Amino acid sequence: MSSIHVCNAHHPAPAFDGDAIAQYMRTDFIMLPDHLSVHEAREFFVSQLTSDDIPGQVFVVAEKQLRGVLSIKKLLQASDTAQSIHALMDSCLFRVKPDDERPHIIAELTERQLDLVPVVDKGELVGCLMEKEIAHLLEDDVTEDVQRQGATLPLEKPYLDISPWTLWKKRSVWLLLLFVAEAYTSSVLQHFEEALESAIALAFFIPLLIGTGGNSGTQITSTLVRAMALGEVRLRDMGRVIRKEASTSLLIAITLGLAGCLRAWMMGIGVEITLIVSLTLVCITLWSAVVSSVIPMVLKRIGIDPAVVSAPFIATLIDGTGLIIYFKIAQYFLGLN
Repeated sequence: MSSIHVCNAHHPAPAFDGDAIAQYMRTDFIMLPDHLSVHEAREFFVSQLTSDDIPGQVFVVAEKQLRGVLSIKKLLQASDTAQSIHALMDSCLFRVKPDDERPHIIAELTERQLDLVPVVDKGELVGCLMEKEIAHLLEDDVTEDVQRQGATLPLEKPYLDISPWTLWKKRSVWLLLLFVAEAYTSSVLQHFEEALESAIALAFFIPLLIGTGGNSGTQITSTLVRAMALGEVRLRDMGRVIRKEASTSLLIAITLGLAGCLRAWMMGIGVEITLIVSLTLVCITLWSAVVSSVIPMVLKRIGIDPAVVSAPFIATLIDGTGLIIYFKIAQYFLGLN
């Protein structure tokens, strides 16, 4: 049965930030006074209907103070028409406030799988979220996470309505930060210039190695950030997450290590360089798993949106550290200082 409510009360939505629940809630719904009997409630309900779309539930209030929610099915099937609707209504165990921010209630909405949520301000019912509003809210949350993980600020309007100037402002800041972060990669290469000169074949595999680390980190971060947004993973699960990702990455690392051996053999590279590349692939993949698992959860713990830890940032971090791992392994096997 539908849970779309029909207009009975209109409350102008106050001005809140874009993520506030007030921006999503609807203010047209039926409220039944809690003193009504079943017979009176039926008549009142019918008198308030303004469309053919009959709601599945209505709110029960006392002077706009929320008391509970009443199933229309229960109301229509009740045999004792003289009894109070108090006996039929259910308590609203989950409610939100107009100034609650979307990210803070996403996990609860997903876990409880609700299709009706009252919006209450100081006990007074001022709005509600129904199937359509909840779907819109969840969609916006997914969209924002995707945009942040792509290293761009979220868009407030549909893409085709955004001007190139606005897109420049949204993207340029993040790209400049990434540019600065990537600058240390060249510093790493300069520091290990002697190793590169001693074995020029090492340079052939740099794009492969840093690309593998970044791709692995992106996969983990994207999956983990979404799981955290849905409430499936919390900080207390960090140990389990690291063990799971480390185990998975070990299998992936062995696979990539063998692929690295094959690639080096096809290029006619010597056994020593082949061993260095294969071992580095294993180490970088495992390192990527740890970094990509820990950073989003730590940021969540200190109150920073983990979606900010976008795929490009994880890739940038692993690029530089991966090169250090590569050249340290090369120095060991090649006997360089």
